Amino acid sequence: MPVYHQLGKIPEKRHTQFRKADGSLFHEELFGTIGFDGMSSLLYHHHRPTQVKQIDRPMDVRPKIAVPNNIHSRKLISFDVPAKNDFLESRVPLLVNNDIHIGVAAPTESLTSYFYKNADADEMLFVHKGNGILRTFMGQIPFRPGDYLIIPRGMIYQIDFETQDNHLLFAESFHPIYTPKRYRNWFGQLMENSPFCERDYILPQQLETYDEKGSFILKVKKEGWMHTLTYASHPFDVAGWDGYNYPYGFSIHNFEPITGRVHQPPPVHQTFETDAFVICSFCPRLYDYHPLAIPAPYNHSNIDSDEMLYYVDGDFMSRTDIGPGHISLHPAGIPHGPHPGTYEGSIGKKATKELAVMIDTFKPLKVTEDALKIDDGDYFKSWLDKTH
Repeated sequence: MPVYHQLGKIPEKRHTQFRKADGSLFHEELFGTIGFDGMSSLLYHHHRPTQVKQIDRPMDVRPKIAVPNNIHSRKLISFDVPAKNDFLESRVPLLVNNDIHIGVAAPTESLTSYFYKNADADEMLFVHKGNGILRTFMGQIPFRPGDYLIIPRGMIYQIDFETQDNHLLFAESFHPIYTPKRYRNWFGQLMENSPFCERDYILPQQLETYDEKGSFILKVKKEGWMHTLTYASHPFDVAGWDGYNYPYGFSIHNFEPITGRVHQPPPVHQTFETDAFVICSFCPRLYDYHPLAIPAPYNHSNIDSDEMLYYVDGDFMSRTDIGPGHISLHPAGIPHGPHPGTYEGSIGKKATKELAVMIDTFKPLKVTEDALKIDDGDYFKSWLDKTH
């Protein structure tokens, strides 16, 4: 996140005395990544952020793998995942490997009775349905349908929903999530040829600061186990902070598609990147404008990556029998392409209204037991001619 941001009160010089009105010291914390080499922020707490009163027995929340070596193209009906009240209990991992866990969640209630921290992974929450506020110890981010929420690992947060009918696509990334390098100049600023710019980011605002002691429950996910800790001071006790490492939002509706005379490959839709996967946004756009263009994508072989597409809205031009909340998986090792009739049917069309999120992983995705429960079972046959 190559943008400097500041909220609250901070001292003029870092690592120096910063005192409250009563003369006592604030407690400085470096919130950083990649040791001391990555992006970081400096936080100033009312209380020491290290005061643990109790640690309960952890719970194993590792995904249960059903298909470790998948070659099936699959269609998952994510709206069939049952809704649950609790935010964490509602999260259902579907496709996983050592780099990323991809799943969906349908929470009906806000996360307010405890605080949460993912100590292993950066989180990407894509809001398909629901409005609310992501509340963190570094400020608030309002969200609405179509928003990506990027939450760095170690971030303490709660989430308030204004609705009961909520549906999220989530990705837990064991690698830092960045904006693509090819969009940035050597200063880190997004360039003119980028499909979005810093002005589009939804930065945290309205810093919540609580100078309170007591017993505060914090659930921490670490190495696939959920730990419950009780802290002696309120986790949202930050009086001020500055730096580059913090949560932020970005609306898929602010992604400006790159088009051309002939069909453009999927990398033009890239929105985020890591060392192990990319996230792309397929948005409403004009079709290719060469007089002989075929707007539908050409067949291509997934030799070294698995492709997952989450369909949000609209009529996806290269697919049939696809609706909102469907997830398609096209695994490495076999080619895939437009469904029968869509290749020819795209000729002469001028625009598409499709909206979808794609995640391409460089290592194969394993299919969980929960994914099989919502698998339609026949998607891999959907390219066959009717004569078959």
